[in-house]
Amino acid sequence: MLSEKSTETVRATLPAVGAAIGEITELFYDKLFAAHPELLRDLFNRGNQAAGLQKQALAGSIAAFAGHLVEHPDTRPDVMLDRIAHKHASLGVTREQYPVVHRHLFAAIAEVLGEAVTPEVAAAWDEVYWLMANALAAVEERLYAAQRVAAGDVWREWTVTGRIEETADCATFQLRPADGVPAPDFRPGQYVSVQVTLADGARQIRQYSLSTAPGSPVRAITVKRVHGGPTPDGEVSNHLHAHVRAGDRLRVSAPFGDLVLDGSAGPVLLASAGIGCTPMLSMLEHLAETGHRAPVTVVHADRSPAGHALAGDHRRLTGKLADGTAHFWYEEDADPTEGDRTGRVDLAALPPLAPGTRAYLCGPLPFMRAVRAQLLERGVAAADIHYEVFGPDLWLAS
Repeated sequence: MLSEKSTETVRATLPAVGAAIGEITELFYDKLFAAHPELLRDLFNRGNQAAGLQKQALAGSIAAFAGHLVEHPDTRPDVMLDRIAHKHASLGVTREQYPVVHRHLFAAIAEVLGEAVTPEVAAAWDEVYWLMANALAAVEERLYAAQRVAAGDVWREWTVTGRIEETADCATFQLRPADGVPAPDFRPGQYVSVQVTLADGARQIRQYSLSTAPGSPVRAITVKRVHGGPTPDGEVSNHLHAHVRAGDRLRVSAPFGDLVLDGSAGPVLLASAGIGCTPMLSMLEHLAETGHRAPVTVVHADRSPAGHALAGDHRRLTGKLADGTAHFWYEEDADPTEGDRTGRVDLAALPPLAPGTRAYLCGPLPFMRAVRAQLLERGVAAADIHYEVFGPDLWLAS
């Protein structure tokens, strides 16, 4: 891992680099996109770039990786690396792109920190970068091999076989490979990338969880139309809602994602908010299909029952389990006759969780933080709490 000499240099300079990392990453992306505008047009999420979310995520991951190397020089933060690698693989990132990132990132570091970047400091942070880059590239290549595709060659044409309007802002798109070759296997909770060509010619990419179980004859994604908020209106979600119907084709990646059921027979908790229910529905259907016998606690939060996408499936699949219970919280219009609750998720209102419960979370970051804190208070081990973030992972950046 990190050499002893570089460890001391990184330890000494980490506060200065950490304090400037936001400025460094902003300048890095400016330089990268000036030299390679096609990356912003066809690879990076323009909405996340405009809102600064990708910059925060990059800054957080670099700081977290460097901090881990300093504190634990003989190990790697594999959970963080796996999460990033799955996202990269879903975009078709290859090893050849890392030198491009290196060139513009280190130009930004030198410009922001100036004379503080001595040859010794540059060499130490260069070692940090390549440890992270090579580790990511190795994981990504293993992911490509597992999908039996060449590195970066993750895309296939899929046909939309059906469209279901779930709510006013959510639609399910049922898919099958256009070439007739069987759809690739996936694990419950994984996602695919979808690439669409927009009106200005940009080929933007977004990730959507597969909302059906691997054993289902149907592959489906459920897409929520994005209306403003912390990011600009969702370019891809609005395009899909406005233009894609049965019979159309979509460019879809192989499935990736590290938030997956572990396959154990133990108790499970599935907690989601809003459209974060989609990977949970895949897990839930899989548990029902495989005859899972241990307790399964389903928790979901939404604005209202009318906005709860796949609500019927949420209740139906929970009811198919040998020991499943569903608990829904709504900000408004909760129906007590259905057992619904009003307000925010409060796990204290539930019966004690079975020992050894493994928890899977998906939804906005404040929701997942709150649920994680409640789970820890109820005795769930931190190692047994897993999460998925739609978009850049800002948990590390906060």
